[in-house]
Amino acid sequence: MSLQPVYDIAEICARQGITHAVISPGSRNAAITLAFTRHKDIKTFVIPDERSAGFIALGLALQLGAPVAIVCTSGTAAFNLAPAVAEAFFQQVPLLVLTADRPPEWIGQQDGQAIFQRNIFGPHVKQAYELPVSRIHPDEIWHINRLVNQAILLARALPRGPVHLNVPFREPFYPASATEKTTYTNQVRIIREVPSAGTMTKEEATALAYELRSFHRIVLVAGQMPRDESLLSAVQNLPEKLVVLADITANLNDLKTVFVQYDMALAHAPEAWKEDLQPDLLITFGNHILSKHLKLYLRKHRPAGHWHVQPQGDVPDVFQSLTRIIRCTPASFCQWLSTATVSEHQTRYAAKWRRLSNLTAAGIESFLNIPASSELHLTRALLQNLPAHSHLHLANSMSVRYAAMMIQPARHVVVHSNRGTSGIDGCTSTAVGHSLAHSALHVLLTGDLAFFYDRNAFWHNYPLPNLRIAVLNNHGGLIFKLIDGPAHLPEADEYFVTQQQLTAKHLCAEFGFEYIPVRKPADIPAGINKLLAPGPTAKILELESRVSDNVSIFESLKHHIRQTYATQISLAAH
Repeated sequence: MSLQPVYDIAEICARQGITHAVISPGSRNAAITLAFTRHKDIKTFVIPDERSAGFIALGLALQLGAPVAIVCTSGTAAFNLAPAVAEAFFQQVPLLVLTADRPPEWIGQQDGQAIFQRNIFGPHVKQAYELPVSRIHPDEIWHINRLVNQAILLARALPRGPVHLNVPFREPFYPASATEKTTYTNQVRIIREVPSAGTMTKEEATALAYELRSFHRIVLVAGQMPRDESLLSAVQNLPEKLVVLADITANLNDLKTVFVQYDMALAHAPEAWKEDLQPDLLITFGNHILSKHLKLYLRKHRPAGHWHVQPQGDVPDVFQSLTRIIRCTPASFCQWLSTATVSEHQTRYAAKWRRLSNLTAAGIESFLNIPASSELHLTRALLQNLPAHSHLHLANSMSVRYAAMMIQPARHVVVHSNRGTSGIDGCTSTAVGHSLAHSALHVLLTGDLAFFYDRNAFWHNYPLPNLRIAVLNNHGGLIFKLIDGPAHLPEADEYFVTQQQLTAKHLCAEFGFEYIPVRKPADIPAGINKLLAPGPTAKILELESRVSDNVSIFESLKHHIRQTYATQISLAAH
């Protein structure tokens, strides 16, 4: 059976702008593997663990801003891609997932490595296609070409996301001889698509401007987004009387005009203050919001109007108040908003938010001025010392929450986090994928459970001289001592916190990384400097601490913030 249409999959990918592919070894996927590895315009990475491979491909796609191909063999190999595929779907990252498969007649017949792969990822892909098992008839070749082109265009179309191509093979699926060349069809058909402009019409802008004047308490909330220089510029040009709350993953942290520590504020501010801050118009753009307190606040204190700005795709109603969907890019909307007329009542309203923002930042800073070997102190030191133009990666659970509390206006530091599904399973692998695609400094802040869970992120042959990792090792899952429910259960330590005694020292020796232990407060500045200094290999800084100590410090911080607020009469003071 001809393998030429399979080889041409790589040619179509290359001409459609896919320049990177992640491959996990196998036999059934041999033809696809050869197609990609022998193509001069595609850079390939071999990652044995499919779960890690999926997240490394995710990191590559995020860094490149373009689709990345993933190739694996049949059977449970495909299932191991599922966590990364789900994260890509909810984070809107383009992936082209190519899974080799048994021919349909052998599915469910006790043949080896044969499972039900058709639609294996369910609704976690934008679309799933099955390629023809026969590749001889001209219509079959046309069919394969059409599906591959269609899959790539769909992965790239807004909202972006993963697309699955299941490729069944009958034997033989290797070339007839070791010397047989892999060739590509010169005139292979490529289907192009002209993207939408993503801007409002004049009629839409006029209608919105008229409606905008009826609101006096406007709040903008920015969710997770890749860094966008045009959006940064547009938000910076917004009138100061507009309130902008930016998630740490919104990549607006360069701007001193945005409020990034609102989660801590809304968690501990007096109820009267929160009632006084209720908006009458909420404008949102971007994806996921980390702050649970913001979600609860806006669901309780609902605005009269809620506009969501998104060029295409389904729009979630996470605050339960959605009234209008505006189909344009966030950058073009903010550019329009910077020229629109906003009520003068907004000035006093924005001053209240600024006062709360300043009180919160001052309270956090005064608390952390007392040295301690805590995860909070290490996080602040790390964020304060990140070089300009570096990339900060935040693992899920406490790491991303610590950073959201500590973040301050930074010099072009790009923030990444797997907030699509908020799992801990591929945080390290995703950071590895970023570092393989980009020579800038990539720094991962992670907890011990997320770090050890994903240790196969390093099981490959590619150097990582630009990767730095800070491990907050409290030998368990700290968050289960902080959230309501499990903290006081007698089973908490064993079944929720999951106490463990590993350290990163032996892992560093195994993979040839530099190991930097931190034991006491005086070690933190020197350790951070050593971590961020140039070097020939990856470096891992590890702060070992106890869950109980970190819980105590975290609770003390919350008490300190509440005391800071208690000293103020009202938000309107001064």
